[in-house]
Amino acid sequence: MALKAVHVSDVPHIDQVPDNALLAICPNRVSKGVELGGNAFRASKFLVIGHRGNGMNTLQSSDRRMRAIKENSILSFNAASKFPIDFVEFDVQVTKDNCPVIFHDDFILSINNGTVFEKRITELSLSEFLYYGPQNDSQEGNCLLRKTHDGKIVNWNVETDDKLCTLEEAFQKVESSLGFNIELKFDDHIVYDHSYLTGVLQAILQVVFENAKERPIIFSTFLPDAALLVRKLQATYPVFFLTNGGSELYHDVRRNSLEEALKLCLEGGLQGIVSEVRGIFRNPGTVKKIRESELSLLTYGKLNNVAEAVYMQHLMGIEGVIVDLVQEMTESLADLITPTKAIGTGEEGKEEEGSEGNEGKVKVEGDIKPQFSERELSFLLKLIPELIEL
Repeated sequence: MALKAVHVSDVPHIDQVPDNALLAICPNRVSKGVELGGNAFRASKFLVIGHRGNGMNTLQSSDRRMRAIKENSILSFNAASKFPIDFVEFDVQVTKDNCPVIFHDDFILSINNGTVFEKRITELSLSEFLYYGPQNDSQEGNCLLRKTHDGKIVNWNVETDDKLCTLEEAFQKVESSLGFNIELKFDDHIVYDHSYLTGVLQAILQVVFENAKERPIIFSTFLPDAALLVRKLQATYPVFFLTNGGSELYHDVRRNSLEEALKLCLEGGLQGIVSEVRGIFRNPGTVKKIRESELSLLTYGKLNNVAEAVYMQHLMGIEGVIVDLVQEMTESLADLITPTKAIGTGEEGKEEEGSEGNEGKVKVEGDIKPQFSERELSFLLKLIPELIEL
């Protein structure tokens, strides 16, 4: 399955993929899933999703929490599962021998005799990929380095390390009740051949269909054509389009705004959008448009490690957030989003103290929210863009 860059005009149109093309691979599994059709994915509660498991690694950060556990690892996923979260988010790529593996960066770096070697994940075999970092036995694997955003190359040192892993291993070894938000990872600088995209997505879907069982699954991707294609290949799991909401510009205009993301989802039958949170705060009016279009909305970004920013999104009607500080955010939200207490009767139907005048009232499930008027909430939404870096 060779990778090659091609001119945009040479890429076959998405309609050239037959409906339910994956049925040829695993016909029995697809038909047993929940058929979403054009309906939106709807969460029954405000979702908290662990970013790359228990949080991404920022190796140059002075915050030890950003270097605590190796990101995108079985250890990180299971560490996150100990807290009241709903999903873990992670990045999936496919090796040259057709095995879906979990890794964020397009390239993997190592050093040998003082020389740094950089190899693309998709050009490695599975055995070559797994030989980076810690090994099961006493044998040492390739030293793992990482390039920071400012171009520096640093040792990938974390307090608790773990092996690199495959998608199949994640299904087998991660707490089964924890949902997977599978980001379909592609290089922003490559225009992918249509047949290559199809092969990659089919390899990922086959692992999912063979292993998911009852585990909740969400697919997401920044690549518009991949989002449309995975939606066309299967109708079992929801597909979300990832966007930074216009904070960066790309040659593909579909990636450059929330409005374009909304248009892509409606035209392609996708179920939702995952936006960088600043894009939402800069354009809060789009939340209403997205929800009126029966699409779901999740967010990601550094502001999602600030409890007040997350709670504001809860008030705005956003359905969930992807966070790095899993423990801190779940604890903070437990205090902010408080379950409604029963009034009027005790556990055995007896009237509670202070319940005079509450006869006939019953417990109402849900969250207690501040009683903002429409005018006050509108003021807050207008104020937020002034409070974040534009």
